[in-house]
Amino acid sequence: MLTIGAHLSASKGYTAMLNQALEIGANTFQFFTRNPRGGSAKEIDENDVKTFLALMKENNFPVILAHAPYTLNCCSAKPETREFAINTFADDLKRMEYTPNQLYNFHPGSHVGQGEEVGIELIADALNQVLFEDMTTTVLLETMAGKGSEIGKTFEELRAIIDRVELKDKLGVCLDTCHVNDGGYDVVNNLDGVIDEFDKVVGLDRLKAVHLNDSKNPLAAHKDRHEKIGDGYIGVDAMERIINHPALRNLPFFLETPNELDGYAKEIALLRSLYK
Repeated sequence: MLTIGAHLSASKGYTAMLNQALEIGANTFQFFTRNPRGGSAKEIDENDVKTFLALMKENNFPVILAHAPYTLNCCSAKPETREFAINTFADDLKRMEYTPNQLYNFHPGSHVGQGEEVGIELIADALNQVLFEDMTTTVLLETMAGKGSEIGKTFEELRAIIDRVELKDKLGVCLDTCHVNDGGYDVVNNLDGVIDEFDKVVGLDRLKAVHLNDSKNPLAAHKDRHEKIGDGYIGVDAMERIINHPALRNLPFFLETPNELDGYAKEIALLRSLYK
């Protein structure tokens, strides 16, 4: 079965998100752990969590994906920004244990002029501070488009971070189709080649989730502008190949396309019809 969901609002809690997911034909979902442009997080309602976990099992939701706020930049040039990122990261991972064995995705960060090597070292240092031995969450580094001074635009940069982290077993990767397209990986014409390269550099065992987004920009544009499925440069045919690829088809897919709920429902129905 295709495991697919969309990015939903966490404002009303876990149970509300699960019910919204069911309404749009999804069997998973993604959400922000807190205000994506700030640092505030709602207090966790333990009754809501208990209800959610029961419903998750009842409705065969294999996993959900939490997304860190955009303000989390572990390799900022400003010490206070890095401190905020580490504190936020650590708090999120503690909160994630209310819903054990789920996924937590974050953008590695932007080195803002310090250079890629410094950025990689700072990200790895942050991970070494926040990961802990008995955590059940898998933390995912997201593939990035390479706009500005983003780290994570190449598989080699992701591998360099992982290599410097002590608790490597807690780490995975989330592949974003728009980002890798914009980063220069040709998933339209050479999907097998991209997957083979990922396997050689990072290892397919690290690939835990896929952000399924079309792109407003052509290959290697380094722009990061998501488009609705079929309306961008990646297109429906390539999306069909992606969701059916032997190395990807059993992973959870998450839509981050510019849609409201009805738009997500249509995309999910389309993708289910293409899944073989």
